Amino acid sequence: MLRATQPAHTHHGCGYGTPVIEDDIRAAYTGRADEYTDLLGSIEDMEAPDVSRIAAWADERTGAVLDAGCGPGHWTAFLADRGLDARGVDLVPAFVSGARARFPRCRFEVGDLERLPFEDACFDGVLAWYSLIHREPARMPSALAELRRVMRPGASLLVGFFTGDVLEPFAHAVTPAYRWPVDALVRVVEENGFRVDDTETRRRPGARTHASISAHRAVSSAIE
Repeated sequence: MLRATQPAHTHHGCGYGTPVIEDDIRAAYTGRADEYTDLLGSIEDMEAPDVSRIAAWADERTGAVLDAGCGPGHWTAFLADRGLDARGVDLVPAFVSGARARFPRCRFEVGDLERLPFEDACFDGVLAWYSLIHREPARMPSALAELRRVMRPGASLLVGFFTGDVLEPFAHAVTPAYRWPVDALVRVVEENGFRVDDTETRRRPGARTHASISAHRAVSSAIE
């Protein structure tokens, strides 16, 4: 069973708590990649509302889509099974090598969400399903800007995340993560070249509250 880890650094900057940088994330997930894949690496392991949300989003897409922060690759394969040209990218080489072995029909790359190995405007949709949760809040705009860069005008973004009443870090099972109030993340998304189409929040007694935001890449933006 995945157990929460405590923050390994002390943050003295923007006031949000512990910063989590790429090396920390890569190392934390590399050490537990097999365990994570065994527990959460198939669609059968996912909660039904998540599957329904992503399926509905995928069924409105055509063309090329990116699973940004694909982890074990199961969502990439799920998108491909729904007829999309799906590619996965992840910071953790162990996830990428495992995904290539498990889903050889899909393409997977190693890459950082702030420095994606893709050309401008090449995707019709981007799925970022809990892959931004470890991003320090001050760096969320740069991650969103990079996702936007690889999206065609009008392309859709679907973001899954943990939500709460205040923006705060918490001890995620693998490495520290953040809860975002929905309205706060909506604001950041819209400030970085997107227009929000809808939001969804799911509460279950005894579990963290989950949320998602569907948005589209604005044709023009003040950030350009």
